[in-house]
Amino acid sequence: MSEPSRTFPGTGSIEVIVGSMYSGKTEELIRRLRRAQIARQRVEIFKPGIDDRYARDAIVSHSELRIPSRSVENAADVLRHAHEAQVIGIDEGQFLGPDLVEVCEKLARMGKRVIVAGLDQDYLGRPFEPMPQLLAIAEYITKTLAICVVCGAPANRTYRKVQRGGRVVVGGAEIYEARCRRCYDLGRRAKPAAESTGEPHAKPHAARPRVRRTAAARRRRVR
Repeated sequence: MSEPSRTFPGTGSIEVIVGSMYSGKTEELIRRLRRAQIARQRVEIFKPGIDDRYARDAIVSHSELRIPSRSVENAADVLRHAHEAQVIGIDEGQFLGPDLVEVCEKLARMGKRVIVAGLDQDYLGRPFEPMPQLLAIAEYITKTLAICVVCGAPANRTYRKVQRGGRVVVGGAEIYEARCRRCYDLGRRAKPAAESTGEPHAKPHAARPRVRRTAAARRRRVR
């Protein structure tokens, strides 16, 4: 993915990376933050305290890329710890509540580069606040796509495989999977193509090659 161009040094900006689970949002966030560190910029990185799936003191992608971070309970904590930073990275922004929008605005007005990654839809396919509001005010937007685990098509939905109440249920592959629009709508009825044929490794039948007969062969056939 291309790096957002920064034509005017010192001018603050907001970058938002959104998509379903398993779409590479955190990997892209880590990539940008590492490049900022290589450029010797002062970087502060934050994650919600509720997300302790892999580590409390690091942002960790599903592919196990990681970068040290600070755990915070709300958006106001980000503002308190980011004053000395030039670049601020925030993962799982959907868990930090509506105040995150104003916090990002304040940081950008201070001339800082703010990068936020998060889910743009919840498990019901509804906009997951405050990510839609951040998309509206961001200078740069990146939409990442996963791979549908059912059919292999590009996926932009997060399907919850288990029956659990509440909008926020933190978990990984044991609870969620990425699906395309069609397979998400099918729900539990969605099955991989191989399963629907009853053969675990079914392959399409090869078309029988057409044999062209010579004129002599056709005359013998007529006789």
